[in-house]
Amino acid sequence: MKYLKLIRYQNLLMLALMQLLFRYGFLKLQNIPLALTDWQYCLLVLTTVLIAAGGYVINNILDQATDNENKPDQVVVGKSISETLAYNIYLALTVVGVSIGFYLSNVISKPGFASIFIMIAATLYLYATSLKQMMLVGNLIVALLLSFSVIIIGVFDLFPVTNAGNQQTMADLFSILLDYAIFAFIINFIREIVKDLEDVNGDYNQGMNTLPIALGINRTSKLVLIISFIPLLLVIFYINAYYIEYNLHIATIYALLFIVSPLLYFTIKMATAKNTKDFHHLSTVLKFVILLGLFSIAIVTYNIQHHA
Repeated sequence: MKYLKLIRYQNLLMLALMQLLFRYGFLKLQNIPLALTDWQYCLLVLTTVLIAAGGYVINNILDQATDNENKPDQVVVGKSISETLAYNIYLALTVVGVSIGFYLSNVISKPGFASIFIMIAATLYLYATSLKQMMLVGNLIVALLLSFSVIIIGVFDLFPVTNAGNQQTMADLFSILLDYAIFAFIINFIREIVKDLEDVNGDYNQGMNTLPIALGINRTSKLVLIISFIPLLLVIFYINAYYIEYNLHIATIYALLFIVSPLLYFTIKMATAKNTKDFHHLSTVLKFVILLGLFSIAIVTYNIQHHA
């Protein structure tokens, strides 16, 4: 169990589920060629999970002091797992993950794409060592990396088999992936700020420069409240422009119940959130919004196929 806590397995399971949903709940049902076979796509999911797990490990190693203050029950490095062992685990996860990335890049005859995995691994290391301490920069990095885990599906599964005959179809599908990536980015960016609100005391004692430390809890809470209207309005616009326009009733009901309602709940509760418990609850709400929002791709696909 201590090793599962070290790599934050719940987040990794969500990441893997998300990528599998986009493949088997969306792309596989579009009657288009895909660059990767099923087992090769599983390797893409695996390399994403391994590199992300490595990122969690190095973050836990370098964040021991802050975690001891903010979340002492979740600290494993220095307690049940030695720092040396943790570093070895980080190195193994990252090397194996990047190596699989090299293999997949050659499978699709795009060896240069291997640099993507190197850059992701390097960014995660830089985040843990320095970027995390820079106001908003760390929040942006984490949000971008999650959104890129959606975009990379198109990069490895659609782009290599795109040609003059199917270019428009592939562009449309990639555009849908991009829409979901933007959604994941916005929600996760807000969630990262909420997590900073939750951890403000420990971060302050460790000399970090997060938005709540710079602006104060009240001002940051009001800023998050204002920003929270952005995804809410964008999702409502998306539902109206695509789901309702094309009579996708099941997708519309799903989006209203499981995306719009939780976002509305988050906005209402954010207006009165005051303490660590409140912010932790709201962070969890956004985590489920991301999962349910990405899951909607399968609902939309089902609705389109059974529209007739």
